[in-house]
Amino acid sequence: MAPNLSLFSVNAILLLSTDDRSRILTKYYSPPHHHHHHQHNTQSGSKDHHHTSNSDDLNPYPTLKEQKAFEKGLLEKTNKGTGDIILYDGRVVCYKMEGDVMMYAVGGPEENEILLFGVVLALRDSLSILLKNSTDKRTLIENYDLVSLAIDEICDDGIILEVDPVIVASRVSRPPPQDVQLKGVDFSEQGVYNLLEIGKNKLAERMRQL
Repeated sequence: MAPNLSLFSVNAILLLSTDDRSRILTKYYSPPHHHHHHQHNTQSGSKDHHHTSNSDDLNPYPTLKEQKAFEKGLLEKTNKGTGDIILYDGRVVCYKMEGDVMMYAVGGPEENEILLFGVVLALRDSLSILLKNSTDKRTLIENYDLVSLAIDEICDDGIILEVDPVIVASRVSRPPPQDVQLKGVDFSEQGVYNLLEIGKNKLAERMRQL
């Protein structure tokens, strides 16, 4: 068997509430080399009717019902831990808990967990920069567009684009009005460079801990 060189590596990125088990924001991806078909589910969720019998062509969870069942099981399986890597439903899942929010990156059965873990950390850290450290459910819902844009910068159609949280945050954040001071974030070049270095060191530390 030739190794799978497909760029498709993320099945889903999920932000779920640990309190009431609701979905805050979920994105499921289909392999782009089969279909340019992008499933985007908001809180209300949209049914996905695009379902063929060839399951290789599609996300493993094509319908809202399957997604909800997967999310419910995943929350039950991970609610004891604050974050790590598990194999669930035959997929590699990396997750981190932030307050009342659980962040997940779901990959295929043979996905590189270091890459997936990079996705979760990028999401957590870029949202932390963008939302001034308040990555709780209410703030995420209030800043839904910002959160959605951040996810799109990290991953597009299942392909990981960027895992540097500083770069993600800088692409997403609009320049603030002149009278608003960004507390504790120096967006000058030196400031961004410093953040970048801190981020790299932290990432290296986390990789060693894995």
